[in-house]
Amino acid sequence: MARVLFINGGSEGHINPTIGIVQELISRGEEVVFFCIEAFRERIEKTGATVRTFDDQKFIKAFISGGRDYLLERINGLLLTADIVIPSVLEQIKGEHFDYIIHDSMFGCGRLLAQILKLPAINSCTSFAQSKVSFNHMLGEFFTKTPTEIVKPIHDKYRILTAMVKEKYDVEIHSPYEVFCNPAPLTIVYTTREFQPDGEAFDQTYKFVGPSISSRSTQENFDFTTIKGKNPIYISLGTVFNQAIDFYKLCFEALGNTDHTIVMSIGNRTQITDLGEIPNNFIVKNYVPQTEVLQYTKLFITHGGMNSTHEGLYYGVPLIVIPQSADQPIIEGQVANIGAGIQLQMQNLTADQLREAVRHVLSHSSFKKAASTMGESFRKSGGYHQAADEIFEFNFCDSFHSFTP
Repeated sequence: MARVLFINGGSEGHINPTIGIVQELISRGEEVVFFCIEAFRERIEKTGATVRTFDDQKFIKAFISGGRDYLLERINGLLLTADIVIPSVLEQIKGEHFDYIIHDSMFGCGRLLAQILKLPAINSCTSFAQSKVSFNHMLGEFFTKTPTEIVKPIHDKYRILTAMVKEKYDVEIHSPYEVFCNPAPLTIVYTTREFQPDGEAFDQTYKFVGPSISSRSTQENFDFTTIKGKNPIYISLGTVFNQAIDFYKLCFEALGNTDHTIVMSIGNRTQITDLGEIPNNFIVKNYVPQTEVLQYTKLFITHGGMNSTHEGLYYGVPLIVIPQSADQPIIEGQVANIGAGIQLQMQNLTADQLREAVRHVLSHSSFKKAASTMGESFRKSGGYHQAADEIFEFNFCDSFHSFTP
């Protein structure tokens, strides 16, 4: 039995794909100590892991203070989180032994902690993988297309922060790519090479295990008798950018009092009473068990987050993607490339446009066929079972090389 130090971020999108892996590792005899924010304690403790936390408010404040407008500003924000995460983790594990570390690809200073603790490292990548070539291309555009008076202070801050972190923690930082993507000798990517943009560009240290989808224990109740046999349309904007009362009302206008049964999840920061009169064919909840509802669904109207997109396609559900931010436009592009859905823009979206998009996707069987084909490939890829296999093989090889003269 090995002891595993797992460092994760503070959002659903980074936590959910790792739950099945933690359960699987523990079922195979590993002991897992899992760092996250307090909001996910109960969810992770149910896996059997020991949960320890860091201060999410201090973390967010530090990250945002780096700036939000440019890629290098976000990298500076990640460097600023080092003084929040690293001392907290080191203090809480003082005197303990670990055999290897699994760290998030973006948050938690994983690569730095691996260096400090001198542990074999595995990178947990819950978004699309990022190659150094494509990353450097994006960063290069910042330097060449942004006015010098903007670039210089941001770049100067990066150099100052890098020097401070290197001196304080005795670590090496060779590039912004290392700060942003936390590369490691093994990277677990929760998608397939087929769905990953430029998937063949990644070497065999990247293991594309497909979506890691596991049952999510929740206190919420949902009456599945209300949707069985009705092939509902499911609408959700995820867990972050879901304060969209105008959009929810637009859905009422577009699809209310039609022959479709609609399940709509609006998140916990919007009150159902704020939506006014709800059409009879709508079931509106603050939260629904998404992976279970999707198994009954004929169409998923989504923001296009990585988790939601994977889950919809996993169950062969065609998508209408309405991107909100971050990598969602890239994800939508992949959905369109495989023919499993279409994109709408939230800005200036009308009820007529939404209604017509629903009619279009449901009346063309090619969308359902493409979603089902991708779902089959997702299910065959192994998910968290395959991830655990890759982790054990990596550690076996690492141990072998450690003892080979």
